[in-house]
Amino acid sequence: MSPRTKFRPCIDLHNGQVKQIIGGTLSDASPDAVVTNFVSLLPPSHYAQLYKKHNLLGAHVIKLGPNNDEAAKEALAAWPNHLQVGGGITIENAQQWLDYGASKVIVTSWLFPDAKFSEGRLRQLSELIGKDRLVVDISCRRQDNAWIVAMNKWQTFTDTVVNAETITLMSQYCSEFLVHAADVEGLCQGIDEDLVKALGEWCNIPCVYAGGAKDVSDLETVQRLSGGKVDLTYGSALDIFGGTLVKFSDLISLMESDSDS
Repeated sequence: MSPRTKFRPCIDLHNGQVKQIIGGTLSDASPDAVVTNFVSLLPPSHYAQLYKKHNLLGAHVIKLGPNNDEAAKEALAAWPNHLQVGGGITIENAQQWLDYGASKVIVTSWLFPDAKFSEGRLRQLSELIGKDRLVVDISCRRQDNAWIVAMNKWQTFTDTVVNAETITLMSQYCSEFLVHAADVEGLCQGIDEDLVKALGEWCNIPCVYAGGAKDVSDLETVQRLSGGKVDLTYGSALDIFGGTLVKFSDLISLMESDSDS
């Protein structure tokens, strides 16, 4: 059976609240510069329970900056061992987050000391918690017709280009990739089709793309471009996050019809 692109939901946390923000506006130097699309009045556990109700596997909880640990724990407690968690993950705390109930941990910045990729760190973490519990976030920004891994809330370019060689190397140590296209994240102006197509060609383990999705039909677009090898996250366009472009119920119906066929 050929693979099918699935909807993978998210819970983005900023200062302890569920939010949707424009990815490229996050800044440690200018915290007030962040552009927020949506702030939820509902707790993180509400979203975790919603995903549990519809059995949406592989959702990710992302801690964008400090003051999010309690909110993340609340989400994990609502659906233990079914949500991935990322943001500030290191070799010192990875096992702790698995103990809190994460199904997998998602790591980025810690793998890039001084913005340079460390295969040694990735190997160490993989050996400590197991390849099957590790997701590598290779979120990126475009620069001169290439995609460069960006760390530190997508503010800092690393020395690493997202390409077949990088993905093959990292795949030895992890069970999944998460890729935010930071330049289009939160803008609801369309996905980076070139990146999705490339990920479909390069990835031989599960891969989740996030950034710019604005229509239910984007699921079919990602299916076509990636041969079903890349899954898709919707954020700011989604009605459960205050969006007007995509209904959560429509995505659920589509997923259910896919599983029936």
